[in-house]
Amino acid sequence: MSYSVGQVARFAGVTVRTLHHYDDIGLLVPGERSHAGHRRYNDADLDRLQQILFYRELGFPLEEVAALLDDPDADPRVHLRRQHELLTARIEKLQKMAAAVEHAMEARNMGINLTPEERFEVFGDKDPEQYREEAEARWGDTEAYAESQRRAATYTKEDWKRIQAEVDDWGERYAALVAAGGQPSGEAAMNLAEEHRQQISRYYFEVPYEMHRCFGEMYVSDERFKAFYDAMHPGLAEHLREAILANADRRTA
Repeated sequence: MSYSVGQVARFAGVTVRTLHHYDDIGLLVPGERSHAGHRRYNDADLDRLQQILFYRELGFPLEEVAALLDDPDADPRVHLRRQHELLTARIEKLQKMAAAVEHAMEARNMGINLTPEERFEVFGDKDPEQYREEAEARWGDTEAYAESQRRAATYTKEDWKRIQAEVDDWGERYAALVAAGGQPSGEAAMNLAEEHRQQISRYYFEVPYEMHRCFGEMYVSDERFKAFYDAMHPGLAEHLREAILANADRRTA
């Protein structure tokens, strides 16, 4: 059975424009075409779209999603387990996402074919590409945004995997610090804050200390950034904000 682009857009809660964009960049190319040349999506396409939306919900950029999903060594169950681990660490409002991943894993293990509606009901009416457009609207005319786009366009699959591994390692070390009761003004926390600044500067755009201060405030005031960092450990977003401020103070004094 296959579905039209309009049907899939309704199932997944995304726009037809988003599906066209995914097709244009090779992230989700429909497996079939009608006699008239219209896109038709089969079950394998819906599986891939589900994985794309899970990763987008977790904040992964499209280039990295493509690298992860196109990894020939990756088992679909590995993706589901990884997403489950990330999602179950989220705060209460995202627990519904974790349940959806569990449902998907159970269905795959038991050979149950989920309906299109069941696959995507967890995403509601949110389209992950709205954040890409929002970023362009807020920062599209800045040199930092332009530089991040230029650099991202040059990264290979292996580059994205290495960057993600580095970010994951940083997050694990910072979460351990918070869990152990380390203070934001302590040297260990400030060193991790400096590492955070250098990661952004190295892979995306140069981040002066004053800009990093602003980022720290945004990690607490913007609920999406706060949820991302608090998923690593409860309270980590505010802890990181204070560590960023303390690190900036010592570096610019």
